[in-house]
Amino acid sequence: MYSPTINNLIEALKKLPSVGEHTAERFIFHWLKSGKKEVTELMLALRELIEKVKSCEVCWDFSETSPCAICSNAKRDHTTICVVAGPQDLMVIEQTGIYKGVYHVLRELVDIGDDDSLQKIKIKELFERSKKSELTEIILALNPDMQGETTMLYLESELKKTNPKLKITRLARGLPLGADLRYADEMTLQSAIKNRMVK
Repeated sequence: MYSPTINNLIEALKKLPSVGEHTAERFIFHWLKSGKKEVTELMLALRELIEKVKSCEVCWDFSETSPCAICSNAKRDHTTICVVAGPQDLMVIEQTGIYKGVYHVLRELVDIGDDDSLQKIKIKELFERSKKSELTEIILALNPDMQGETTMLYLESELKKTNPKLKITRLARGLPLGADLRYADEMTLQSAIKNRMVK
């Protein structure tokens, strides 16, 4: 039986994604064995995170400024919004160096069976942005799984009501570069054929 202090920290760590009882224990005993310096550095980093990082009032990404660097950049194409599930997805798209528009971070996706899921998502904010006259296109860049598809279908339907002139697109899906047709699953092949490129 661990001390109440250790048990309390185990319970707190278990709230993190993919952290169970044993992982929480490993973290705690690593910190206890490594000494106070490492724990102090972690505490300071967490305090700085809480004090400095905030939500961008435009796109809902996490940033130290609001609006964030992308939203406040006049060189970005503000007529196109790329809708992503989370900040990590935004970073993946940014790293390609191809997309020059702005973003909208939903933070969550529509969860089938959870009636409150729509309240957790930054959808109202997206609908407000979609009313702007200069906006021409919204790209739905969500994962093509059940939650992603459900969210994209809902957004397509509602955005057309909000702004019928708006062009709503999705990321093309298909075979990755260097893939072997013999090993592709049926869904991937269907998507590759449907989204084939014209040369």
